[in-house]
Amino acid sequence: MKRTRGRGRTRAGRHARPPKQALLRRFAVLSAAVVALSFVIPSGAATADPEPSLEELSKRVEAMHTQIETLSEQYNGQREKLKSARKSAEQAKKVLATSEADLSAKRARTRQLAQQEYMTGGLGHAFTMLGAEDPDGFLDRAATSYALEQEAGQEVNQVVKAMEQARQAKDEAKAHIDEVEKLVDDLDTKRDKIVKLVAKVESNLFRRAIGEAGRPGTRAQRVALPIAGAGKAAEAARWALTQQLKPYVWGAEGPGSYDCSGLVMAAYQRVGISLPHYTGSQWTAGRHISREELRPGDLVFFYSDLHHVGIYIGGNMMVHAPRTGDVVRVASLANRPFVGAVRVAN
Repeated sequence: MKRTRGRGRTRAGRHARPPKQALLRRFAVLSAAVVALSFVIPSGAATADPEPSLEELSKRVEAMHTQIETLSEQYNGQREKLKSARKSAEQAKKVLATSEADLSAKRARTRQLAQQEYMTGGLGHAFTMLGAEDPDGFLDRAATSYALEQEAGQEVNQVVKAMEQARQAKDEAKAHIDEVEKLVDDLDTKRDKIVKLVAKVESNLFRRAIGEAGRPGTRAQRVALPIAGAGKAAEAARWALTQQLKPYVWGAEGPGSYDCSGLVMAAYQRVGISLPHYTGSQWTAGRHISREELRPGDLVFFYSDLHHVGIYIGGNMMVHAPRTGDVVRVASLANRPFVGAVRVAN
């Protein structure tokens, strides 16, 4: 009986503690499961962002085109300011040179009078000769001395005034030169931004995306259209049509390439009318008219910041230089953000 109970406890003990080999097998299975799950369910940090669709890429390109054209017209506006500032700076330098020359001449004259006063003794010395034996000689010398003092006093006043004018001229010249330097720096900044944006737009990624998605509009073709009218405006429109298919290049004003305001400037220059190379200034270059009044040669403007302009040719159509990668072409005014029109000439 004792042996039987002893053997029974031993069997029970063996069943209560699994063998060491079985525990190792279970641990290996669990480890393999954890590893497998880590591959099936990756962590959030390792999740890659999805590539943009062609539609998203196309929208990015359109946004960049708008930025390029906006910056280009700001660049053109700064160039017009720079021209004016440089003229003002040159004029200020001339005024400064004249003022300094005048000041130098007046100083020399004053020094000469001072020397004469010293040599004649001046009125102070003359009055000590009141008891002299030659009253007539005394009076002559006194009159001469007085005249010299009066003249010297006037010359001194003129020198003081000339010095003030020279100082003002110098300050103005410096201000104009500082303005020119600031404008040049600003132009360099805008130029760098435009160059980078153009490089992005013309990159393989965006070019492929636009090619696959299809660019808006049709392929540019030369269009021969009759332009009504005999005035300068109609003549400018007719000439602009001859520039079709020439490439858009930001800041260009011909003859081989144009941006939007450069084409307008060149067309009106052709008929003897000088316009600035900047949409903002072209907007104020004539009389504002309604869309219903449009006739060939009128300038048509788009977007609230006026960063695009074309030349109306009739039939709700215009000729314009659209954007980077495009060419001078005829296009419809429809479905464009039209903001107004300007008549520069009849």
